[in-house]
Amino acid sequence: MAQKGLARDTVVRAALELLDEAGLEGLSMRRLAARLGVQNPALYWHFRNKQELLDEMARELLAHDMGGPAEGEGWREWLTRRAHRYRRTLLGHRDGARLIAAGDPGPGVARSFEEELRTLTGLGFTPARGLHAITAISHYTLGFVLNEQAALDRRGRRDSPDDGPALAAYAADYPLTVEGVRTGGAPTSDEAFEHGLRLILDGVAASAPA
Repeated sequence: MAQKGLARDTVVRAALELLDEAGLEGLSMRRLAARLGVQNPALYWHFRNKQELLDEMARELLAHDMGGPAEGEGWREWLTRRAHRYRRTLLGHRDGARLIAAGDPGPGVARSFEEELRTLTGLGFTPARGLHAITAISHYTLGFVLNEQAALDRRGRRDSPDDGPALAAYAADYPLTVEGVRTGGAPTSDEAFEHGLRLILDGVAASAPA
């Protein structure tokens, strides 16, 4: 039975707002209760502990991140779009990648994943090849954003990458690295993400059905 006057989805939305403000370390049941103007026990009507809350927050993000290809869209275009959408979802919240990595996706996401696999098998993939294609892209995207958000934290959460004078300071000792960044983007840039994604998709294509 839920605590009267406090809906479960209200708690989750407030928790996501607190995550954006304080990060994963700053998200606590005590601070969340204070934000909602209730005592701690009110939250435990909905969530037995913080991990259950994190699981539900992760499911809330992932619930809007699944879906099959658009009409006339090939598997490669679909998986490319899916990866970019997933990255935007993770970047949409502070520590979003860490939240997803720590959370349990639950049966709702599992059912959506099953439908995605059904789509790929309908295109000629075996269940195993379809499974590994989707998970390889998802794991790559999650790991990329983990590093991307960690780099933002190290830079004091500035939005733009280090370049200009900061990059030039390394040129004498690391000329090839600096040249690579200048011509191809920083390791956590959009260009780097796109390049890595293409490499994975090329590998999928090499073993994909005609």
